[in-house]
Amino acid sequence: MFDKKPKSYTDLLGKTNRIVEGTTIVGNIVSQADFRLDGELKGDFSSKGKIVIGPTAMVQGNIICKNADIEGLFEGKIQVSEVLNIKAKAIIRGEVICSKLSVEPGAEFSAACVMKSTAKNTPVNERPKTEEPQQ
Repeated sequence: MFDKKPKSYTDLLGKTNRIVEGTTIVGNIVSQADFRLDGELKGDFSSKGKIVIGPTAMVQGNIICKNADIEGLFEGKIQVSEVLNIKAKAIIRGEVICSKLSVEPGAEFSAACVMKSTAKNTPVNERPKTEEPQQ
């Protein structure tokens, strides 16, 4: 009468991946789910979900995601289609493209920043076109 499909193991535990402190990954990560990084990543990260870069984390590379919270060190280019939250202990160096940006007092933000109403993931060399003022 009631046909319930059993939930998968990942559905029961949640769909957040985690790289713990003391772990170093050299290479690229592609994830469909949310991701928490407390270790070190030297490479690119791409997700349709949210990335949380913890206070002990270090990322050198490029990130493309839907939402991001950064509390550790990030060096590279980050493209966030929705909200980027930069916590007080964060250090950001590089290039930021996002729709909404929140920076807590105390954060080190040394980056070129482009705000877009809907940040689309564009190639690094592509720049937004500016219109010439009419006279």
